[in-house]
Formats: sequence, structure tokens, C-alpha cells
Amino acid sequence: MSSPTEVVSPAWQWLGIELVETGEGSAVVEMTPTADMANHAGFVHGGMISALADSAMGRSLRTIKPAVVRAMSFDLKLSFISAAKVGETLRATGGVVHAGRRTAVTECRVEAAGRLVATASGTFAITREKE
Repeated sequence: MSSPTEVVSPAWQWLGIELVETGEGSAVVEMTPTADMANHAGFVHGGMISALADSAMGRSLRTIKPAVVRAMSFDLKLSFISAAKVGETLRATGGVVHAGRRTAVTECRVEAAGRLVATASGTFAITREKE
């Protein structure tokens, strides 16, 4: 896997998501949730974890050939395993399960301090670069 540097989206900047590494069909992203990302119980809101997983899966699609120039999720499923604490780094590892001409299926694991926080799967509408 490599450690790329690239321009990130405004959403990534707002959430503090950072691209850690990419490989063929995979991407790792991290974020450290802040207090304003907590739910009423004081743990990280599920929507923040969902956004992180969606970002990892979407970014994993940018590593395949022919290149994906646009990816938009239209189906997203998350299973929450354990609560994430504000201030602990969340690491999401996304991977491509299958990529066709117009759609792709992905999966993701979100972890914190060595424990599984959530698993996810997503289906994306993709646009590929012309060969």
C-alpha cells in the first residue's frame, strides 16, 4: 500500500478525515471524532461512523482500473458492533468486492484501539475513465 497525498473534499475537511493509505482495490482513512460529533449518550454519533465508512469505500473505488472518475453511493448498510468514544482515532478500511462498468460493491471495517466498531457494505454508481 502507498501513502498518497491529495486534495480532500470539504466534507472530509469538516469531519477531519485523512487518507492514510491506498492499494489496488483498497483504502484506509482515519478520523478522530470531537465532542461536537457525539450523540446524546456521549459516544460518537452513528452518522459520523457512517460517513467515515462511506468515505473509505468510495475512496477504495478510486484505486481500480480502468479508473473511476465518479462514485456515488446509492445503498449503504452499517452494522454497529461497539460504541466509539470521542477522542479516539477511528480507522476505516474499505475494499472493492466487485466493480462492473456502472456499479460497484464495496465493504468496510471500522476499528478503534484494536476493537471492531462497525462493519459496512455499499453499492455505488460509478463512472469510469474511457479506455
